[in-house]
Amino acid sequence: MAPRGSRPMLARAALAGSAACFGLMAVLARKLTQPAMGFTPGHLAVLRFLVGIVLCLALFGIRPKLYAPRGYRVLISRGVTGGLVVVLYFYALARIPAGQAGILYNLFPVMATALSLHFFRERPTVHLLLAVLLASAGVVLVLGQGRVAITLGRGELAALGAAFFAATSAIAIRAARPTNNATTIFFFFSLVGLPVVAPFALSPWPRAPLPWMMGILMSFMAFLAQLLMAEAYGSLSISEAAVWLQLTPVATYLLALPLLGEPVTGFGLAGVLLTVGGVAYGTLLGNRRPG
Repeated sequence: MAPRGSRPMLARAALAGSAACFGLMAVLARKLTQPAMGFTPGHLAVLRFLVGIVLCLALFGIRPKLYAPRGYRVLISRGVTGGLVVVLYFYALARIPAGQAGILYNLFPVMATALSLHFFRERPTVHLLLAVLLASAGVVLVLGQGRVAITLGRGELAALGAAFFAATSAIAIRAARPTNNATTIFFFFSLVGLPVVAPFALSPWPRAPLPWMMGILMSFMAFLAQLLMAEAYGSLSISEAAVWLQLTPVATYLLALPLLGEPVTGFGLAGVLLTVGGVAYGTLLGNRRPG
């Protein structure tokens, strides 16, 4: 077991790794939803949950004691909210530009910080709140590219709904972590979330082997990302985790250059620097208390 003083540092490293895995997952998902690949967002959501269930069952077979659910209500709520996030976000992406959907969806760490005041009586420092705002502003630059004009139609409301359920999902993970390990939490997320997204995968599936190999890799990245995120919530407050979670769209943006050929712009680089600066600021000063 890691010494108590090193747990926050390990949790921050886990969130950084989670952001990288989520970023690679998103880039692969973009590639797989191109017409030549044949996958739809609904297909990918179902595949992601199915692979997660299989991997969790394999881990439970190797280490039977790893399956130790406590508090089924919070575990099931994690699965339901996670499934709603996927459905609403995909609906938003079908109706509005990806940049706008991403900006609205990535409000969820800010929402989770606000919810933590009620559910966990967490009182983040002024430095940590400022870090969340700085990192969020960087995400707006990365995704908006300096051209942010958001109305309030069905797509925007769906993205905001996805952000809200992502925030409640984060609260559920934080509530479950004291009595459940990360693998058990992810297993229920996949098991309960699968029937939520299944109706969106009724169209014909691709048959070529390459898209399936890439789809399984995407699902494995999602598995690692979710495990690392759930593990980190055992040692960090919601507000500090919110700062680190803003690295996810930055990782997606940077990985899209070599893997998809998407260009890097001045606004994007400024957003990357601002987000990373916000994360560093929150880590260095966010948890200091006056003597």
